[in-house]
Amino acid sequence: MVSWIISRVVVLVFGTLYPAYSSYKAVKTKDVKEYVKWMMYWIIFALYTTVETFSDLFLCWVPFYYELKIAFVVWLLSPYTKGSSVLYRKFVHPTLSSKEKDIDEYLLQAKDKSYDTLVQFGKKGLNVAATAAVLAATKGQGVLSDKLRSFSMQDLSSYQSDPPNPGSVNTQSPQHRTKTMMRSKSEGYSNASS
Repeated sequence: MVSWIISRVVVLVFGTLYPAYSSYKAVKTKDVKEYVKWMMYWIIFALYTTVETFSDLFLCWVPFYYELKIAFVVWLLSPYTKGSSVLYRKFVHPTLSSKEKDIDEYLLQAKDKSYDTLVQFGKKGLNVAATAAVLAATKGQGVLSDKLRSFSMQDLSSYQSDPPNPGSVNTQSPQHRTKTMMRSKSEGYSNASS
């Protein structure tokens, strides 16, 4: 575990931060030789990071694995060994030069397909969202109408179930009594909610 932590710190500091600062200095001074040196390094480091992601899963149990990773990053950076330059010139550059057309065609196809796929998923997403909104609105409207209907049915049933007092004379019209009851019920609901 300690080897893993030390390896991560060394790769972060010496494999990423130091080269990033050195690349900044190369850009600032506009030194073409340094540009080329650090571009070769970053290409090799990108490949190293890709391979490392998978090799960590399968090779982490190998003795001195993390120490070998540290040694490899130091070898890449060392001005004496010029590891990144050696790997780039002997392996990466010849391979990429011979496969450049195929890689460019593949990237172009992937770009076109990704755009088409994005548009297709966007359309599907909008259709799903529109369908969900319509369903929510219709269900919500049904719930609202059921609530309104239940309130009015309660009002009517309570109005019909109240027997008139035989001793009292009610001179109000039926419409006026219904409006009064609805108003008193709504006032009761608003008082209960506050």
